[in-house]
Amino acid sequence: MAINKVPKDELAHRLRRFTDALDKESPAWELCGITGGVNLYYLTGTICDGILLIRRGEPAVLWVRRSYERANLESEFSNIRRMSSFRDVAANAGTLPDTLYLDVAHATLAWYGLLMKHMPFKNVLPADSAMMKTRAVKSKYELALMRQAGQSLDKLLRESLPTLLHDGISETQLSSRLFAAAVESGHHGLSRFSSADSILGHIAFAKSPLYPSAFDGASGIAGLCPAVPILGSRDVFLRPGDLIYADTGFGFEGYHTDKTLVFSYKEPQPDYVVAAHNHCLELERKAANMLRPGVRPSDIYTAVIDALRPEYRNNFMGAPGRGVPFLGHSVGLYLDEKPVIAKGL
Repeated sequence: MAINKVPKDELAHRLRRFTDALDKESPAWELCGITGGVNLYYLTGTICDGILLIRRGEPAVLWVRRSYERANLESEFSNIRRMSSFRDVAANAGTLPDTLYLDVAHATLAWYGLLMKHMPFKNVLPADSAMMKTRAVKSKYELALMRQAGQSLDKLLRESLPTLLHDGISETQLSSRLFAAAVESGHHGLSRFSSADSILGHIAFAKSPLYPSAFDGASGIAGLCPAVPILGSRDVFLRPGDLIYADTGFGFEGYHTDKTLVFSYKEPQPDYVVAAHNHCLELERKAANMLRPGVRPSDIYTAVIDALRPEYRNNFMGAPGRGVPFLGHSVGLYLDEKPVIAKGL
C-alpha cells in the first residue's frame, strides 16, 4: 500500500519555523510539548497517541503510545520512540525545566493529569498562538495540496452535483450521494474543524438554510436529528423553483478547501433574488481584489461592509439576529483556520 509521506525536509522546515515563532513570543522557553493530533501531523507527518517534546537546542522526540509501528510507517520524522505511559518519557527526559509550553487547546484535563503525575511541571503555558501563526503561512508543498483540493471541489460542485438532481430528492439523499462522489474523486473522507466536532457540510433546499445554525456559520440546517445536525433533512424534498444551497468542503491528503454555491433548480429566480446574488458577487470580488500581502483582514471586512447596500444589511451573513461577524476564513489542515476576515483582526 502506497503512503504519501510528508517529506523530511518539509517537516524540518516546519519545526524550525515553529521554534522561531516560540522564540519571538516566549524567549524564555526551554521545553515545548505538542499533543493535538493535527498539530502532531503538521510537525511529524503522523497522527498518534503520544507527545512531541521539543527542547531548545536539542533534537525533538516524538513519543508514541499507539501506534509506534504505524508512526514509523507513515512518518519521515527522524526521532520516534515508543512509550507505554508518561513514566517512560519522564525516565528519559533528564532534568526538566519549571515550565512546559503546550498546545493547551487540545489537551484535556484527564490527559493533563496523567502528564503531571509523572512530569510535575510547576507551570504550563500555551504554545497555541505560536503554532497558529506558523500554520497560517503555507509552504509550496501545502499550497499544492490545497490547490488540488480546490480543483476537485470545484469539479464536484459544478459537474457532479447537477447530475444528481431530480424532483423529489431529499436533502439527505443529495448530501449522501454527493459525499460518495467526493470520496470516489479523491476526498479524504472528513472535514476537520478547529472545534471538537466535524461537520460534513450543508446541502439545503428552499428555506432550510434559515434554520438556526449548530455551528458558527451563516447558514443553518436541521440535519438528521437534534443529536446529529448534518446531512440535511430526510423530510425536505427538492421542487422546481427551489434554491439549492451547497456549502461543503473537500480534503486532499489532509488539506482542505471550502466552497459555497447556490443553484436554481429548473426555474429562473425572481429579479430581486438575482439582484441580491449579483450584489454578493460584487462584494466577493471587492474582497478578493484586496487579498494581497500587507493588507489587514479587518480592512477588507470594513471595505466590504461599507460597500454593502442598506437593503441587505439585516440579512447579511445570516438570518436577522443570527449573522456571523466575519466574511471568510482561511483553510489548511483545518477547514477553518486563521486568519479570519473580520473586524479587529
